[in-house]
Amino acid sequence: MSSSPNHSPSSVSVDRVVVYASFVLLFSMGARATFGLLMQPMGLAHGWGRDVFSLAFAIQNLVWGLSAILMGSVADKWGSGRTIVISASLYALGLIGTRYASSEPMLYLSAGVLVGLGQAGTTFAVLLPVVARAVPLERRSTAMGFASAGGSMGQFVVTPVGQWLIDRFDWTGALWALSAMILLALPLASRLTGRPAHVAGAQSLGAAVREAFGDRSYHFLFWSYAVCGFHTAFITLHLPAFVVDGGLNASSGAMAIALIGLFNVIGSYWAGRMGGRHSKKHLLALLYATRSAAILLLLFLPLTPALLYVFSALMGLVWLGTVPLTTGLVGQIYGMRYAATLSGIVFFGHQIGSFVGVWLGGKLYVATGSYDVVWWLSVGLGLVAAALCLPVREQALVPARTAA
Repeated sequence: MSSSPNHSPSSVSVDRVVVYASFVLLFSMGARATFGLLMQPMGLAHGWGRDVFSLAFAIQNLVWGLSAILMGSVADKWGSGRTIVISASLYALGLIGTRYASSEPMLYLSAGVLVGLGQAGTTFAVLLPVVARAVPLERRSTAMGFASAGGSMGQFVVTPVGQWLIDRFDWTGALWALSAMILLALPLASRLTGRPAHVAGAQSLGAAVREAFGDRSYHFLFWSYAVCGFHTAFITLHLPAFVVDGGLNASSGAMAIALIGLFNVIGSYWAGRMGGRHSKKHLLALLYATRSAAILLLLFLPLTPALLYVFSALMGLVWLGTVPLTTGLVGQIYGMRYAATLSGIVFFGHQIGSFVGVWLGGKLYVATGSYDVVWWLSVGLGLVAAALCLPVREQALVPARTAA
């Protein structure tokens, strides 16, 4: 598979690049969304508590974040196609390893380390810069929103299918099916090749990273994105169990996760489209504040299927809309030359939050028998993230170079 140094994939139309990237995200994010469904049957089979599975998922998120920086650098230097192939293979291997994990260390290695490595190159840090470089500037934000919506569609489509697979073939058969689905990303990778064009005298990677780290807006984006990770990882893993604890059935939990994905198809596309017309930082602040409001509904009203689905719809509208807006701001402020690497570093902040959210959710549940403390933390953190976005400076750091 070749990865030519062209500015964008020359053999495939712009629209196809967006569609292919959307499908890779659908497979990757869809499989990830089923881990909350697998927690209870795997725990019963092996005698593991929620804290064990929470730690595995937390390790997965942390490895995903760390390796996103590596995979972003590999994509910037060697091409996105190779990166996607390596990552999809590791992802499938990790799911198969999870099927055969018979001890906690094996679970941490397979579901944690291998799946985390696989997610790094099959999700946003690598794929959104590919989309951004392929489309004209005036369409960039909308295209990234459309591609992000592919991840949400995966959550909507794959989650109920995952529950059906568990009911029909047990969790072991479900993991085999999910690993086969991830391998469908391999032929698509050949259509997502390319890396940034080399420009004589251009800024080095090290200089670009130092420049970003010296700008306070980069730190604001990093830590607000950490809150996004806290919310999404905690809810993805623990909402199905929270629903069962509240007296509803497992299918309601699966439907809730699926509805988040469905409504985020709308939310991600809307965020990308609005990001091309309005201030991205103000849109981000609105999304984080809306998350806090949605969680307050869940805390103050009795849990019923209707309330659960309203919560899922509201949360879905603001679920991954943060992704095209945050990634778009990184490219807008610091340029597209090292967008995958710089986005990967910011995404590490997202995964620090993911690690804390899923680990703390399991830990506090075991200690208190409730998720209430984590829900209240989620409300407060959403408001903090909204406040962090407001002082972000949206102008290009060095206009001439960023435009180039």
